[in-house]
Amino acid sequence: MAKKIISKLPKRKGEFTYRGKTLEDLKKLNLEEFALLVPARQRRTIQRGFSEEHKKLLHKVKIKDPNIRTHLRDMIVLPEMVGMKVNIHSGKEFVPVELVSEMLGHYFGEFVLTRRKVSHGAAGVGATRSSKFIPLK
Repeated sequence: MAKKIISKLPKRKGEFTYRGKTLEDLKKLNLEEFALLVPARQRRTIQRGFSEEHKKLLHKVKIKDPNIRTHLRDMIVLPEMVGMKVNIHSGKEFVPVELVSEMLGHYFGEFVLTRRKVSHGAAGVGATRSSKFIPLK
């Protein structure tokens, strides 16, 4: 019996497409037409309308403001934002993020983590014998 070899295909080198549309086609679409391409949660957010803060951010994107800083982690990456650099708040600091075409339809907050990896130190003074044990290997 022959073993089936499964190989991971390399990433296709070519023009980026999102749901069968190129980036140029996506930039020509209006917001309602783009909403039909994104997943249900993002579609619902777009169809219900953006808040005043979201509209201010979209205005800054349209005038190509180079220094955009935002706390809006629930903003959706739209085609007109691709190629821009945005500083997104992580809860502690603003982290610069360059928006690329693969981020379309995702939220800003997905690209800036709010929690760090926990690295525990050695056991303290009042620790029990079992918690002080450190293996030699």
